[in-house]
Amino acid sequence: MFPRKSIRFAAAIAVCAVLPSCVCAWGANAQRLIANKAFETLPPELREFYEANRVRILAMISDPLDTLAKNPNEQHLHVLYLNRYSPFPFDSLPRNYAAALKKFGQAKIEANGVLPWQIGVYSEKLTEAFRARNWNDVRLYSTMLAHYVAEAHDPFNTTDNSDGRAMGQTGANSRFGTSLADRYSLFFPMRPNDARFIKDPTDNAFEDILNAHSWLQIILLADRRSRAGLADYTDDYYDRFYNQAGAVLIRQLSDAASEVGSYWLTAWMNAGKPSLPQR
Repeated sequence: MFPRKSIRFAAAIAVCAVLPSCVCAWGANAQRLIANKAFETLPPELREFYEANRVRILAMISDPLDTLAKNPNEQHLHVLYLNRYSPFPFDSLPRNYAAALKKFGQAKIEANGVLPWQIGVYSEKLTEAFRARNWNDVRLYSTMLAHYVAEAHDPFNTTDNSDGRAMGQTGANSRFGTSLADRYSLFFPMRPNDARFIKDPTDNAFEDILNAHSWLQIILLADRRSRAGLADYTDDYYDRFYNQAGAVLIRQLSDAASEVGSYWLTAWMNAGKPSLPQR
């Protein structure tokens, strides 16, 4: 399990030196879309509580983005740079945090991102909050967990080419995860699956990240093709980009919503299904 103690000073310095500057793909609108759809995935006995807190959760869902904008050193919480470990299928990186730490050392692990372990930590925090019937913490940790689960579905959070710069496509991440969502979200046919129990939250987060990574080259190719013959990223570019990559975006947003609901459900079940307040 990812430890809760503060990162050592030396490791923090390494993170600052190795991580690229703050780049984000999922914008606030995409985060809200995911969280909003997650409520629909829940069983009735859990959905009533979350529906009563929908406004609060949606109001807080992009807070980690605001924090990241002010403190780029927190970027390692939002990413896992798979390509810094080994070629596909990236199986050189242990999924157990202690094993990964022993193999690669804290500086490298922190510098390459800790997103799946971050999800594991907040899954445990939410479970403990449910068990203690601390409803303020349940709301807070539900929001934080939803945010990071959403991040695990962003293909650009899985590589150190996190803004397309290495391919000469700087800004591809924001064009995909922010601009497309902002422009076309009213037309998204998002249909998430029902929430399910997750046996191992951290291991499941790794699987989500691997699945997200598999779409990366398709998105970058669509971005290049959509810009062909155009002097800038015009309305024509975005229409082309949506036609070529919109299905991937909708799938990732829908899958993220399913997973957010599943993590909420799992934490509640692992806490013994405590009775929930009406608000």
